[in-house]
Amino acid sequence: MPVPETIRVIIVDDQAMVRAGFAALLAAQPDIDVVGEAPDGRQGVEVARAAHPDVVLMDVRMPELDGLSAAREILNPPPGVTHRPKVLMLTTFDVDDYVYEALRAGASGFLLKDAPPADLIAAVRIVAAGEALLAPSVTRRLIADFAASRPAPRSDRVALRLNGLTPRETEVLELIARGLSNQEIAGKLVLAEQTVKTHIGRVLAKLDLRDRAQAVIFAYESGLVTPGTR
Repeated sequence: MPVPETIRVIIVDDQAMVRAGFAALLAAQPDIDVVGEAPDGRQGVEVARAAHPDVVLMDVRMPELDGLSAAREILNPPPGVTHRPKVLMLTTFDVDDYVYEALRAGASGFLLKDAPPADLIAAVRIVAAGEALLAPSVTRRLIADFAASRPAPRSDRVALRLNGLTPRETEVLELIARGLSNQEIAGKLVLAEQTVKTHIGRVLAKLDLRDRAQAVIFAYESGLVTPGTR
C-alpha cells in the first residue's frame, strides 16, 4: 500500500499538553499534516468522521468514551460511512488489557507515550503505509500474555479458514506471530523479501484480516501458535 503524499493525522487525548506537543512535533514534518484534535473518545469519533484522517493517534484512557470504544466506532463505522483511517493507540503502559482488545478491534498497533519523538514520527509513517506497528520486544509479549489468559478453542469456522492457507502461507503466518520481520522471515525460509510480502498479502486476504496485527491475534487465538513456544 503506497504512503499518502501528505499523511493526515488527528490526535485524540484528554491531556492538552500531550495533544499540543504531539501536534507541534508532527506538523513540523513535511509529509504530515495535523488536521484535528479531540479531548475525549466521543469527540474523537466525530473529528475522525469529519476530517477524514489517514491516521488517528488514540489515547487508551479518556473520559466520555475510552480509546478502545472510540477505536471500535471508527474502525467499524455505521452503514454509509466509508472512510476508515488507521488507528494507533497511545498508552503509558507497556502491557495493557485495553491495548490487546484494541488490536483485536482492528487498531494497527500501539505506541508508548514516552517513546522518543523519532519513534512517534516513524510510527505514523509505518501505520499510514498500511503496516502494523508490532515491536517484537513489547507487542509479542503483550499479545502472548493476554492470549494465554484467554484460551480460545479452535472453532470449526476458524479451522476452515486456516485450511484455506497453503503450507507455505501457514509457515509465514506462524513466523509473523512470533514477531519476525519480513527480512527475518525471508532469511528463515530462504525466500526473497518480495516473495514474503506476497505471501503475507495472500494470508491477510484469505483470512479476511486487516493487517499484520490482526494476523498475530488470529494466529494465537486459533491455536496455530501457543504463547511461550519458539
